[in-house]
This record gives sequence, C-alpha cells and structure tokens, in this order.
Amino acid sequence: MSIRTIDSIDAKGKTIIVRVDVNSPLDPKTNLIIDDSRIRLHSETLNELADKQARVVVIAHQGRKGDADFTDLRQHSELIKRYTNHNVQFTQNVIGQEAIESIKGLTAGDILFLNNVRLLDEETRDLPPEQHAKGSLVSSLSPLANYFVNDAFAAAHRSHASIVGFTRVLPSVAGRVMERELRALQKVYESPEKPCIYVLGGAKPKETFNVIEHVLDKQKADDVLIGGMISTVFYKASGEDIGELNSKELIDKGFASMVEKARRIWEKYHDKIVLPLDVAVDLEERRVEISRRQFPPSAPIRDIGTDSVTLFSRIARYSRTLVMNGPLGLFENEAFSLGTVEFLRSLKGSSAYSVLGGGHSVAALEKYGLTSFVSYVSSAGGAMITYLSGEKLPGVEALRSSVT
Repeated sequence: MSIRTIDSIDAKGKTIIVRVDVNSPLDPKTNLIIDDSRIRLHSETLNELADKQARVVVIAHQGRKGDADFTDLRQHSELIKRYTNHNVQFTQNVIGQEAIESIKGLTAGDILFLNNVRLLDEETRDLPPEQHAKGSLVSSLSPLANYFVNDAFAAAHRSHASIVGFTRVLPSVAGRVMERELRALQKVYESPEKPCIYVLGGAKPKETFNVIEHVLDKQKADDVLIGGMISTVFYKASGEDIGELNSKELIDKGFASMVEKARRIWEKYHDKIVLPLDVAVDLEERRVEISRRQFPPSAPIRDIGTDSVTLFSRIARYSRTLVMNGPLGLFENEAFSLGTVEFLRSLKGSSAYSVLGGGHSVAALEKYGLTSFVSYVSSAGGAMITYLSGEKLPGVEALRSSVT
C-alpha cells in the first residue's frame, strides 16, 4: 500500500499513541452508546499492541462541541474493557498534567484512554501537518511516545491535529482498521474487476455527486444505480415533474443547488445512470408505490419501489465488483426500508466483490443479519465517499510521508 503497518514496528516496551474513531450513536435521552460496533472494530488494533507489551495511549473523539452527542470518553473506555484482557484506564485530561502523569505511569500491556480530543479547539482546525505538529496536542504528547498509529480511517478525510500532526514528529503506521479499509477500497477503485456497479443513495449531496461524476469520467464504474434523495435530484435534472412538494423538499434539505450539476452529468452519462422505475411515497404515513409514468407524485418520495428493487438486483447479479454507499430510501422509517433491505438481500450468494459503507446502510446490514452477504463492510462514510471521488485523504497522505 506504500504505507507501513504495525507489522513493521517493534512494539514491545514502547509507548504508542493510537488514533481511533469510536464516534458512536448515543441515546438522546440517556446519552449512552447504543451501537458499539466501531469500538469493537478498533479493539483489535488496541489488543494486538497491548498483547505485544506496548503501552497504548488512545486518542479519539465523540461528537463536536455544541452538538448533543458531544461527551467524554469514559463509557467508550469501559466498553473497550469488554473486548480486552488488558488493564484499561481513563483520564479526564487530554494534554494536562493528569494525562501526562497517567501516560508516564503506564506499564507494558496497559491501555489508556485520553478524554475527547475535541475538547481542544485546535483539533478541528483544518491545517497542514507541519502546523499541527507545532500545536499543543502534538507538542505535549509526542515527547512521551515512540510511535504513532493511525487507525481512524473514518476520520482520515480531515486534516485535524490528531490525524496528521503526529506524523511529522513520530514514526507513523496504519492500524488494522485503516489497513483493511485501504486494501478494500483500493481493490474496488484502482483495478476493479468489470462489470463494476456503484449503488449510491443517502444524504450527502455534494460528495455523492462528485463520486458519480468521477467514477464515470474515469471509467471506474460501468453503471451507477441511484436511490434516496439523490435520485429525486436526477429526476428533476432529467426533466421529470417531481411535484411542488418534492421540489420544496430539495430546497429545504440543501439539494436544490445540485440540480444543475446533476443535469450536466445526466446529459453526458444518461446511458450509464439507472434511476428507479418506481418509487414509494409517504401518503398519510402509508407506503404507496407509484411508477414514473404516474408522476408528478402528490406526496414525498421516501424509497425506491418494488420494480426498482428487481431491476437493481438484476443488474447487480451480473456485476463482478459492487460498491454501495448510503441507503436507497428513508431507512430510519420501517415502512421505507424495503428498497435498501431487499436489494441487500439480493446480494446473497453473489460472486461479486462488494464493499458497502455509510452509516445507515451498515445499520441495515446489522439489523437484518445481512452482513455475510457483503465482502467488506466499511466503517466510514465521508472518508469512503471522499476516497471514491478521487480526492486524497489527508490522514492517509500524512502516513505516506511520515518521518521514519
């Protein structure tokens, strides 16, 4: 991968700073973690280093200042204890004296969770690695460590202090999650076996349209199947009458500005973009399916329809590589999860190498026991989309140019 991994370092007796991404959904009433899948993923890297008798210092975040899910990492550290046989500690500090003394007091095989790194205002500033290397986070902690391990692929599209700063002053390598993510994405992006199909939905307008344009321009994808609100934008861009209500919704949710870009993509690649044949609308909280021949819809579009599931599944069946990011409908509502779930079910037994990412798509896999139907499940959403749009990821590039 042209990036070193933890196989290349001698961890025994060393102090190693590990950046993970355990940012997890919280119950809005109790503020407790309701899905610890990311914590379980990163426990592999933490366990391996602790097994090798390293002193492991964990840096992570939860939410952003001002958001409802911004909290400390004590419960994250408690959950890590479930997945390790090692001594796991937590400190309320990030770079204060308590944190420094806790690091100095570690013995071989210990794991220490520092508190939420986003308590530091400097953490979320997008700056070059050289500037972050001079900041308080890196300046305070790097003298105490021998190595830096970046395992946070899901945050690798951010040029934040804990992602890129340490690579300028410490020998830096990829952790197991970062390694697996890069290998899987390189396989589907650099040299995909054809036919290669992209299935895109969700609610990241700018990033998703960048992916569509890029993979078609560079002939990475043979066909792109579209769902979610992305398909509503393409309906409008291709001249379909989506009705006043859906047009207003595009404006309200920030998608209207993408119609012109979608129109340019459609004019150039309409033979490679597959839009749903039918949709499910929310008619007084009931799922009602209508075909495109019945447009304009008089209710909000919430999912692809049954005929579309059949079409998408048939196309996917003949693919050799399949990339999916984002759900095909309003998956949070049970009535409108059918398109996403039934399409995923159709992948059972597929010989294609498939990679799936995006929070709600992954949630669908886990909720309905479909994880085994997909070759690789990515823990990332935004980072995966950024990678597939051909942009460089600051966290990955920082590892490539790390000091040795």
